[in-house]
Amino acid sequence: MPDFQHAQLDWDEHGQPLSRGFGDVYFSRASGLEETRHVFLAHNALPLRFAALPAGGRLTVGETGFGTGLNFLCAWQLFERTAPTDARLHFVSVEKFPLTRADLRQALALWPELAAYAGALLEQYVAVHPGFQRFVFAEGRVVLTLLVGDVLERLPELDARIDAWFLDGFAPAKNPQMWTPELFAELARLSAPDATLATFTSAGFVRRGLQEAGFVLQRVKGFGQKREMLAGRFEGAPQDTASPWFARPPHPAGAREALVIGAGLAGCAAAASLARRGWQVTILERRDGVAEETSGNPQGVLYLKLSAHGTALSRLIVAGFGFTRRLLQRLEPGRDWAPCGVLQLAFDAKETARQAELAAAFPADLLHRLNREQAEALAGVALDSGGLFYPEAGWVHPPALCAQLAEHPNIRLLTHREVLALHRESGRWCARAGETLLARAPVAVLAGGAEIARFPEAAGLPLKRIRGQISRLPATAASQDLKTVLCAEGYVAPPRAGEHTLGASFRFDYDELALTAEEHAENLQLLREISTDLAGSLQADRLDPAELAGRAGFRCTSPDYLPLVGPLADAAAFAETYAVLGKDARQVPQRPCPWLEGLYVSSGHGSRGLLSAPLSGELLAAWLDDEPLPVPRTVAEACHPNRFALRRLIRGG
Repeated sequence: MPDFQHAQLDWDEHGQPLSRGFGDVYFSRASGLEETRHVFLAHNALPLRFAALPAGGRLTVGETGFGTGLNFLCAWQLFERTAPTDARLHFVSVEKFPLTRADLRQALALWPELAAYAGALLEQYVAVHPGFQRFVFAEGRVVLTLLVGDVLERLPELDARIDAWFLDGFAPAKNPQMWTPELFAELARLSAPDATLATFTSAGFVRRGLQEAGFVLQRVKGFGQKREMLAGRFEGAPQDTASPWFARPPHPAGAREALVIGAGLAGCAAAASLARRGWQVTILERRDGVAEETSGNPQGVLYLKLSAHGTALSRLIVAGFGFTRRLLQRLEPGRDWAPCGVLQLAFDAKETARQAELAAAFPADLLHRLNREQAEALAGVALDSGGLFYPEAGWVHPPALCAQLAEHPNIRLLTHREVLALHRESGRWCARAGETLLARAPVAVLAGGAEIARFPEAAGLPLKRIRGQISRLPATAASQDLKTVLCAEGYVAPPRAGEHTLGASFRFDYDELALTAEEHAENLQLLREISTDLAGSLQADRLDPAELAGRAGFRCTSPDYLPLVGPLADAAAFAETYAVLGKDARQVPQRPCPWLEGLYVSSGHGSRGLLSAPLSGELLAAWLDDEPLPVPRTVAEACHPNRFALRRLIRGG
C-alpha cells in the first residue's frame, strides 16, 4: 500500500491519455470505442450472450487493466441495450495504477455517447484505495468490483467464476511483468466452464501460455491496422481450492424470498443487497421502525481504525469504507452526512508511534499526518497535538442510511414483530412469536446483534454485548467553528441539527439501557481530553451530567473483532464431520459441510458497523447468488461464522 500511486498521464494533441510509466496508449488512436467493440465485445460474443440471458440471469466479465473504464462502460451500454430487464452484469477488473477522478473525467469526455454511464461512474469514483472496491450501478443491475493493485497479487485473492475475459493490460512489450504464466494460471482458475477470452495482442508467447493453461485460441482479424488478435475459450478442468467448511453452500431451493431479522444497519444492508438482485425480502423488526436500537445514534463516525500489518480486519475496513462512502453519495449532505474528514489526535507517545506506522503503511489520500498547527487550522479549534487525518471520512446519521437502504420496492418492513422462534418447515424458515407465524421464506438472515443467540442455530456463536452511551450537547456560537470530527479516546462531531454528538462510553458489565449521569460525566471528560478549547466553547464545566440528553445501546462484537458474515452450519454435525481436525489440523477432509440450508448471519460489527455492515450485505448476497466475492477470499474466510467452530476443533475446546 505505501508505494501505491495513481496513473501518471500525458495527453497528446488529440486529448488522448498516454501512460507515462509504460509509454503506451490506453486505447487505439483510431477509435478506442470501436476497438473495444471489435476486440472485447464481439469476440466474446457478448451481443448474443447478453440477449440470450434467461430471466434473472447473470454474466460475469473479468478484465486485466481497468484503465479509463472504457471497456466497462461499453459493456454496460451493450448490456443495457440487449439484455433482459431483470438480468445482471457483474464486471471484475484489476488496475494497479487507477486514474485520479480528474483524469478519469477528462479521458471519458472523449466519448459523448457514453456520457450517462461515465457520469454514473464518476459520481461513485470516491475512496478508491488499494484492495477490493465494490460499485453498484443501475439500481443493482450492474456491479463493478475493482481490484486495485498488482494483477498477480489481486487475482489470487479473488473468488469468482468468470464467463468472459478482457485481457487489456498495456502491450506485452511495454508491460512484460503482467503477461506471465502466473497470470494465465489465475485466468484458468477463475474461469467458468467454456469461458471466453479475447485480447488485442497476438504475441506468440501469450498464445502459447494461454494454451498451456487450458485455453483454446485462434488468431483472428485485429482492429484497424492491427493484423491479428487472439480469441478463444477455456476448455480446461474446473478448479475449486476452498476448504469444505468455507466452500459455497448449495444454492437454496425455492423462490428467491428471504426474511431478515433485525432492522438495524446490518439487517437493512443485507435486505438492500438482496433486493437489488431481485429477491423479495421481509424485514422483521421488534421496534417501531428502522435503526431504533444501536444504529439509531444521531451521528456515527466513519473512523478507520486500521493496522499497519495488512490484517484481515484492516482490509475489510478499507474496502467497507469505500463502499459506504459511495452509498452516502445518495444522502443529503449536512443533514444526513458530512464528508468533513476525521482527525485522530496523537494524544500520547504510544498513539504517536502508532500513527507513524500507519502513515508509512497506507496511501496519503487515505490518511496522512498533520502537525499541531495544521490540525488546528483544519479543525477550527485549538488542540494540544497534531494527529492522523482521514480526508474522505466524516460523520453519518445512521437512521438516514438505514432508511435509504430499506427503501426498495422488493423490501417489506414489518415492525413490532419480535421473533421468538425460528424453525425450518417444508423448505422454509418460519419466524414465529408464540403461535403466531410472522413470516416464512427459504432464506433467513440473522442480523439482530447479540440477540441472535436466542436461536439455537446461532447459540454457539461467541458474541458479546458492550454498552455504549453518547451525549448530545447543544451547539453554541463558538462551537460552530468545529469543522471536522475529532477523536482521541472518545470523539466529538461538528454539529448536526444544532447538536454535537459526544461519546462514547464502553461498559462491559452493565446490562441496562437507562442513561447514567456517570457516563455523561465520562464523556465530558473525554471532550476535555480532545480539546479544552472546544470544551470551553461548549461550556462543559457548566453542564450538569444528570440533565444531559443522550442515547445508550449495545455494540455487538466477537473475540477477534471481525464480524460474523456468511452461512451457518449445524454445530453438532460440524464437530462430528470434521472431528479428525482435533488430531491433525493439517488434514482437509473432503466431506461436505453440514450447512443449515438457507440460514445466514450478519452480526458482530461492533463499533465499526458503518464501515463493515453495508459491504457485508454484499458479501451475503454473493454467498447466496454465487457471485464474485466483494472482498479477498481470505477476508471472507476470516469473517466466516465457521471459523470459531473450526478453532474449537483444532484447539480442543
